[in-house]
Amino acid sequence: MNQPAAVQPKVSLAQSSPTVGTFRERDGALEWSGRQETVRIEPWGPDAVRVRARLGGPVLEGLPGALLDEPPATESTVKTGDGEAWLTVGRLTVHVDAEGQLRFLRTEDSAELLAEARAHFWWPGSRLYTAVGNGHHRLEQRFAAYDDEKLYGLGQHQHGRLDQKGLVVDLVQRNAEVAVPVLASSRGYTLLWNNPAIGRVELAHNGTRWVADSARQIDYWITAGDPADGQRRYSAVTGRTPMLPEWAAGFWQCKLRYRTQDELLAVAREYKRRGLPLTAIVCDFFHWTHLGEWKFDPAEWPDPAAMVRELDELGVKLVVSVWPSVSPLSENHPVMEQRGYFIGTQYGPMAHADWPDKEVASTVQVAFYDATNPEAREFVWSRVKENYLEPYGITAFWLDACEPELKPGFQENLRYWAGPGLEVGNSYPAENSRTFHEGLTAAGEEVITLNRSAWAGSQRYGAALWSGDIGTDFATLRRQIAAGLNTAMSGIPWWNTDIGGFHGGDPDDPAYREVMVRWFQFGALSPLMRLHGFRDPGMPLGPDMTGGPNEVWSYGEEAGAILEKYLQLRERLRPYVLRVMREAHEEGLPPMRPLFLEFPEDPAAWGVDDAYLFGADVLVAPVLSAGARDRTAYLPAGSSWTDAWTGVTYEGGTTVTVDAPLDRIPLFLRDGARVPIQEVVQ
Repeated sequence: MNQPAAVQPKVSLAQSSPTVGTFRERDGALEWSGRQETVRIEPWGPDAVRVRARLGGPVLEGLPGALLDEPPATESTVKTGDGEAWLTVGRLTVHVDAEGQLRFLRTEDSAELLAEARAHFWWPGSRLYTAVGNGHHRLEQRFAAYDDEKLYGLGQHQHGRLDQKGLVVDLVQRNAEVAVPVLASSRGYTLLWNNPAIGRVELAHNGTRWVADSARQIDYWITAGDPADGQRRYSAVTGRTPMLPEWAAGFWQCKLRYRTQDELLAVAREYKRRGLPLTAIVCDFFHWTHLGEWKFDPAEWPDPAAMVRELDELGVKLVVSVWPSVSPLSENHPVMEQRGYFIGTQYGPMAHADWPDKEVASTVQVAFYDATNPEAREFVWSRVKENYLEPYGITAFWLDACEPELKPGFQENLRYWAGPGLEVGNSYPAENSRTFHEGLTAAGEEVITLNRSAWAGSQRYGAALWSGDIGTDFATLRRQIAAGLNTAMSGIPWWNTDIGGFHGGDPDDPAYREVMVRWFQFGALSPLMRLHGFRDPGMPLGPDMTGGPNEVWSYGEEAGAILEKYLQLRERLRPYVLRVMREAHEEGLPPMRPLFLEFPEDPAAWGVDDAYLFGADVLVAPVLSAGARDRTAYLPAGSSWTDAWTGVTYEGGTTVTVDAPLDRIPLFLRDGARVPIQEVVQ
């Protein structure tokens, strides 16, 4: 039943033509309509609502987004009054005034968590639709700013900031810059911008503004609760990660790149000869015949079956690099082009980047398969299945360049099966991981892929994220702490870095060896532990390229002994890692946690950006500067903390300085937790 929102208010110079709309309750949702705009607020899981707004008609169903099709069942109530209405879902109440302005309140005490804010007293309001043609608009959604608010999430970025209040963050996928539009607030809410459009978010001190450059409607989801509850609620509506395979909790070895079967096997054999734990080794790019043929080049990998068989006997999983790009020299290119399986272009040829390939002296113009197209996903998986899974039993894949790696990166020129590039472009990495999730699940296999990019919901496809092609110095290492913690607050629990960084690093340089040692220690206490990089001396990009050595024995006797020590630590921690990973699978809680996730009542915990909790019981304080041999760390209030190396116990709510010789990363155990940090002497 439609109800007038209110009698017409008095006309004033501040707003001479107010938009007074109409309220309607429909199927448990609250709708406000006025001046051709419809705003629909509906329950979407416990303590949560989904808000959609559209100009020119009712809200649209079936648009691309991260939310699962059906929300968890939950009780809610709708109440309309004199010129206002309320929708209450557990701890969250949404208040809508006569002009369609929304406020999100904590039900318990009506405290304001978040509110829309007008851009100007006259025009525009809190929602702005600027037509860009064909029913699409440049969308703006404005919210109020709060001086005391801290904001976390938004995926993975290299700006080094944990609290992102005051930043402008592009919503676009690039190498090492991963857009996952989820924000967790210190005010007690978590918000998902449920829109894969290219855009940005401005977290200014005079307001927050979400922008989609071209889309058809505003769509976001919000829940009330502390950050841990926010992660539980968010993962329930976007899908939880599968259970991590046991082998993936161990140590992954790789470099750019092992060029042949013999090279790769020699490394695996040497790890086992030295008695060092190794659970995975990576066959990197250019192992293929041509880019986009997704099969081993027999000249370099003559007997993959024997290779996989030997690795299995050594207890090592083979992980194979799969790129989404297809060379015109690939046998698959003609059929994929004919069937429309590539990302299309609005103008110009169907090519998205130039890249070297085998049997050609210059680069070639490659296309990317359209992962938003179900038939294209099926085709790519059919080739992967035929060339890797069925003949050799290979089930673990490294999904590189999956932003996709466009050059130049003009999404407005792209045409996906799911829609125009500006409207859907950010979802590509999630859809690419979906290809492998669907295929492996149908084959009855465990699922994990290593991805260079992600979007909201990637976690439900078993997508692990790494922090991309980054530098090799202490400043870069320092930035990875915030990158990993914001990734965790974006609902992506499986995360790691290239230990030692990617771009360079001389294994014979004492200064770089120190970087490697400190990074390796951090890696041992990361969700996934993986050694990778393009070490000096490098070679030009091409099918014959490789980098310098990058195994734990490549860094000299002193550093090598420390790296071996932390390999053994990771092996002892594997049961603990798997227990923490089960929490991610069952509850949506990340393994790598900012201190405030476990201690939201401690104000100081919200500001710690150089340490973190690994699970609930281990506080990790990495050493992040050259030459440092001690470390100052804050220990959250509400628990006691025991130095895992010395046994000294400290009360929480204090800052302590502890020794950190080169072979020690400061670790603190919560409330006497029994975690096997130190090796037991027999």
